[in-house]
Amino acid sequence: MEEERTLILLKPHSLKQNLTGEIISRFEKEGLKINAMKMIRADEKLAKKHYQLDEEWAQQIYDKTKKAYEKAGKEVDFKTPLEIGERIQGWNMSMLQEGPTIALILEGENAIAQARKIAGATEPKSAEPGTIRGDFASSESYILADKEQRVLRNLVHASDTPENALREISLWFPDELTETIYPVATETSQVQRTAWKQI
Repeated sequence: MEEERTLILLKPHSLKQNLTGEIISRFEKEGLKINAMKMIRADEKLAKKHYQLDEEWAQQIYDKTKKAYEKAGKEVDFKTPLEIGERIQGWNMSMLQEGPTIALILEGENAIAQARKIAGATEPKSAEPGTIRGDFASSESYILADKEQRVLRNLVHASDTPENALREISLWFPDELTETIYPVATETSQVQRTAWKQI
């Protein structure tokens, strides 16, 4: 099986909860290696590019949310996938700008699927125990987030496809060298300087 790379974001609320070390160790313990890592404060431009709005993504959000509402015996308050997509995009952008984010490129066999399995279901309330979201955010649900007019506090982002991993890595690591798993000292120093300048 070919090695893959995937982008992981530790969202601002995961840093506020002091879960950084625990979350990163979960990925490492499953054999995924850190290819690159930095702390960065996302601006509006980066947040919008990361959470770009398209019909396929909006449909996925619509289907997940509708399923959660139906399971709880409630009616959704939106009419089209695009309507909820625009709402969630705005909430996601606001969340990502709340504070520093830690961005990582992880590398390993089947890294994309493996990282998403470790993270758990998008809705933490539905996530299995033993996953990051299931263990540290299990009270979070679509219904609660909608009630409070905010996005799910699900701690991490993990790329869902090879295409999105490539796109997202290029957004968060546009200038750094990421060809080797363990960069030489001068490259590491540059990554650190870049990160601290943006906080």
